[in-house]
Amino acid sequence: MLDQILEKVEAGKRLDRAEGLWLLTEAPLLDLGQLAQGVRHRLHPEKRVTFVIDTNPNYTNVCVTDCQFCAFYRRPGDPEAYTLSVEEVLAKIERAAAQGATTVLLQGGHNPALPLDYYLTLVRETRRRFPGVTPHFFTASEVQTIAEVSGLGVREVLTRLREAGQLTLPGGGAEILSERVRKRISPKKGGPTAWLEVHREAHCLGFRTTATMMYGHVEQPEDVLDHLEAIRAIQDETGGFTAFIPWSFKPGNTLLEKWIKRYAGPNAYLRMLAVARCYLDNFPHIQASWFSEGKRTGQVALHFGADDWGGTLFEENVHRAADYVNTITVDEIVALIREAGFRPAQRTTLYEILKVY
Repeated sequence: MLDQILEKVEAGKRLDRAEGLWLLTEAPLLDLGQLAQGVRHRLHPEKRVTFVIDTNPNYTNVCVTDCQFCAFYRRPGDPEAYTLSVEEVLAKIERAAAQGATTVLLQGGHNPALPLDYYLTLVRETRRRFPGVTPHFFTASEVQTIAEVSGLGVREVLTRLREAGQLTLPGGGAEILSERVRKRISPKKGGPTAWLEVHREAHCLGFRTTATMMYGHVEQPEDVLDHLEAIRAIQDETGGFTAFIPWSFKPGNTLLEKWIKRYAGPNAYLRMLAVARCYLDNFPHIQASWFSEGKRTGQVALHFGADDWGGTLFEENVHRAADYVNTITVDEIVALIREAGFRPAQRTTLYEILKVY
């Protein structure tokens, strides 16, 4: 099977579901890594790895969706629940901009108390006060919450966000785009079509977005293939995804923790990354998640198909709530990428190169 897949990949032909399943479950890991790296170098022949200076603050932890994998959220009325004012959020963005951030990935819970104008003001004021910062705000499920609360459709909400100055959306909230999995771990978010609808509409309006996957909980290999096929199909249709970013589930302090018998480690991560690089033949970039998997695994990931290091994440609270903390500096990113054998390059949210080191 490996020779057959290698022949198809080298000829630029698309892998089918059976071949993807074999790569996920049976392919020798090092051979798979070599296969993925071949794809990566054909797409990006220069020995360059990009990164973005960014931060990932939260505007609220109030949420009514009760996802079983989340340790961050609090129900309305909880003593630990909070919602920041627009000025408080902008103060966080100001601090990040002072540190050189060009992207702010802002996300929160599904808070039914927040009106549409709150979100639009965040976008407008970010653009006005910090023109060098891209507002990479609000996941698909947050956009759906905004639509429900405002009584508008998803397209209308996205149109108003775009008019306010937003051009990109983060890919969070996908988990695994499988009906079975989402019913188990996030039933109030709806099935895969809920996430896919927002990204399809966003692409049609000119947004560029990322696609993510959180694995290592209740999914089976077939569920992973459902996910990869769904985003590959959307990309065929719209071409709006810039990158794919997988990471492993962090169970600390979550409702799902007691059901997880074995955690996904570095080998599982490298396999997932390499399969994605081979299977997602229409995605320009695959991102290594140093933050969720560790810096050394991040370095190895650059030899398993990843061409991007991700960001600095000056602030991150969702993983922190699950007792998982990892930090990094720009100098450390540059050193780690060089140590792995590549040339670091700072990029924007849309992968425009700002500086090559």
